[in-house]
Amino acid sequence: MKKVKVGLVQMSCSADVTENTNKAIAGIRKAAEDGANIVCLQELFTSLYFCDVEDHDNFKLAESIPGPTTMTLSEVAKENNVVIIASLFEKRAAGLYHNTTAVIDADGTYMGKYRKMHIPDDPGYYEKFYFTPGDLGYKVFDTKFAKIGVLICWDQWYPEASRITSLMGAEVLFFPTAIGWDTNEKENEANIEQYNAWQTIQRSHAVANGVHVVSVNRVGREADQKFWGGSFVANPFGSLLYLASHDKEEVHVQEIDLALTEKYRTTWPYLRDRRIDSYGPILKRYIDE
Repeated sequence: MKKVKVGLVQMSCSADVTENTNKAIAGIRKAAEDGANIVCLQELFTSLYFCDVEDHDNFKLAESIPGPTTMTLSEVAKENNVVIIASLFEKRAAGLYHNTTAVIDADGTYMGKYRKMHIPDDPGYYEKFYFTPGDLGYKVFDTKFAKIGVLICWDQWYPEASRITSLMGAEVLFFPTAIGWDTNEKENEANIEQYNAWQTIQRSHAVANGVHVVSVNRVGREADQKFWGGSFVANPFGSLLYLASHDKEEVHVQEIDLALTEKYRTTWPYLRDRRIDSYGPILKRYIDE
């Protein structure tokens, strides 16, 4: 058995970066007190979700990675002996920005970063205005407690991203996320359907790859978005081990057994039966010839 405790910090954000950062640190400390080994924060946790508008002033929120926030979190990680997964707005160079997650090991070492590969452009989610698609490829990080894979929000809709990260040896897939309901949506059934789809696609990644999935979302209303929370942990067969509320800030620690991957992958041997010789067409945008 290889048991690891994962911490999820689901919180609301304000326009005050310092306030948000301190709240996140308090959540990390609370999770560590409750026994967490690895703590995941939500997407872009230091600010409001600024991508709901196209505003050049928002580029001022960006920072280098590694940089001031990772330095602060490195101290927190070392003090509490926890791995920290921190989603930040990265300024790579003048005019070049990424949606990036940094990983800090339990001894405070900055391990590296993953840059979001899939960038949405929808009403309320104008991320292409701000972010250049990731160019580091998919990443795994061999932390003190587990080899983890990190993907970010819109990545969660793409089975290819989860598959590749799992094939690289990830024992757990983490998804820092910022997604919610449009408050102008008049049909509640549409809201329910959207949330269910979001949860289902990620649970399916757990099933298809035989790994645990941890998804951390924000809560609270920001402009016309009501972020739906609903952070969760799913086991390698997609069963929910934990499900957060839609409207409350929560810090939760969930124990998971990484040894279950062996059990599920031998009982349901999807990796064994993959026909990699037949998958060439997936590299096409659309198969119309």
